[in-house]
Amino acid sequence: MSKNLVLQTDFGLCDGAVSAMHGVAISVNPQLPIFNLTHEIPQFNIWEGSYRLYQTISYWPEETVFCSVVDPGVGTDRLSVVAKTSENQYIVTPDNGTLTHIKQNIGIVAVREIDEKVNRLPRSGDSYTFHGRDVYAYTGARLASGIISFEEVGRELNVDDIVELEHEQPQLDGAGVVHGNVDILDVRFGNLWTNIERELFLKAGIKYGDALEVTISNGNQQVYKNIMTFGRSFADSRLGEPLLYVNSLDKLGVAINQGSFADAYRIGTGASWRIAVRRAPKVIYS
Repeated sequence: MSKNLVLQTDFGLCDGAVSAMHGVAISVNPQLPIFNLTHEIPQFNIWEGSYRLYQTISYWPEETVFCSVVDPGVGTDRLSVVAKTSENQYIVTPDNGTLTHIKQNIGIVAVREIDEKVNRLPRSGDSYTFHGRDVYAYTGARLASGIISFEEVGRELNVDDIVELEHEQPQLDGAGVVHGNVDILDVRFGNLWTNIERELFLKAGIKYGDALEVTISNGNQQVYKNIMTFGRSFADSRLGEPLLYVNSLDKLGVAINQGSFADAYRIGTGASWRIAVRRAPKVIYS
């Protein structure tokens, strides 16, 4: 029985690139279930590709095969790999940092380099710029269909050697300040999703309803500083007010009630975008 194949790229849907990947997969197995995670990763943004995999993968059945192609280094000596997660799923991707969030938050138990002598679309050997079609979609479809096993992907690599993006761990300092990164945006609504786990936040003794001072910086530049409430939901704030909340991944989020926090303050994401949260005097909005 075929497993699911889930595709993610930064290609967009305005041309035939994604369709070509679907076509290759269906040519391998016309009965293969194929789904799109997203094809709207910002161009070349490996960090976001890594996070969107982490955001999604745990909600799919075991043995689902994910094919993630955000590959500014296509045609270079970067490796093409298949990773097996601790939840028994597979990710077909360039080894360029795309596995960062999966490795740190879920776990990777094995990695194999794709042997292109056997796992490459026939008659595509002279192309070096569309590995998403020629290598990843083809290998992913063969793996999901059971045509090849994980062991037949290629030689085994050391999990510790895979490329990881810079990614600081959240922490609680001695002064009771919680530090973390702005990992990603809830794009449609403009909320900030951080890497601060709810457990760490509560370890600081912070309770729902507390007023907190929030500081956001990009590198050494402070971008935002204000006081807001830690609420259970958006109903705990008034229209247009900022708030802290726990998002769907059980991590700290920052939002404006029915507004875009990211747009309002021009907040970005990634390792250079840092957030610090500490208790502040209660503020009552008039």
